[in-house]
Amino acid sequence: MKEEQDYIKDIAEIRSMMERSSKFLSLSGWAGILAGVYALSGAWIAYSVLEFHPNEAFYSYPDLTNIILTATGVLFLSLISALLDSRRKARKNDKKAWNATSRRLLTSMAIPLFTGGILIALLISKGLLGLIAPLTLLFYGLALYNAGSYTIKEVRVMGFTQMILGLLNVAFISYGLLFWAIGFGVVHIVYGIYMYFRFER
Repeated sequence: MKEEQDYIKDIAEIRSMMERSSKFLSLSGWAGILAGVYALSGAWIAYSVLEFHPNEAFYSYPDLTNIILTATGVLFLSLISALLDSRRKARKNDKKAWNATSRRLLTSMAIPLFTGGILIALLISKGLLGLIAPLTLLFYGLALYNAGSYTIKEVRVMGFTQMILGLLNVAFISYGLLFWAIGFGVVHIVYGIYMYFRFER
C-alpha cells in the first residue's frame, strides 16, 4: 500500500514538473502594480492636463500628438518594468526569462494586439476616438486570454475582466477614460498585489 502511495506521489511530482516547464512563471507582481500606476497616471494626464474627454464614439480632438505620446510613455514604462522584473525573478529562480515558453506566450499575445492596433488606427482616422478605450480593453483582454495557455490561470481571469470592461464601455461610451483607468490601472494593481502575496512574498 505504501509503495503504491509513493508511486502515485512520484507521478504527481513528475506531472507538476512538466507543467512548470511548459508554463511561463516569471511574471512579477511588482511589474503589474507599476503598470497600473503608470496607467492611472496616464489617464489623469489625458483627462486633467490634456483635457481629453471622449464622451461619444465620434469625438473631435484638435491634436492627438500629446495623447499618443502619453499612451506610448505608459506602454514603454510598463514593458520595461515587466521585462526587468521578469528577468530579475527568473535569475532569482535560476531560470531563463527568454525561452521557448515565453516566445510562445508573446506570439499568442501579439496576434490580437497587432490586429486590434490596426483596427484602432483605422477608427481613429475616421474620427471614432470614443472607441479607443473599449477596443484597447477588448483586444488586450483577448491577448491575455491567449497568454493564459502558457502561464498561470490568473492571467486568463484578468483577460476576461478586461473584455467585460471593454464591452461595458461600449454600452456606456461616455465613460471611456474611466473604464480604461479601471482596466489598465486598478485591475493591474489588484492583480499585482495578488501575485505578490501568493507567489512572491
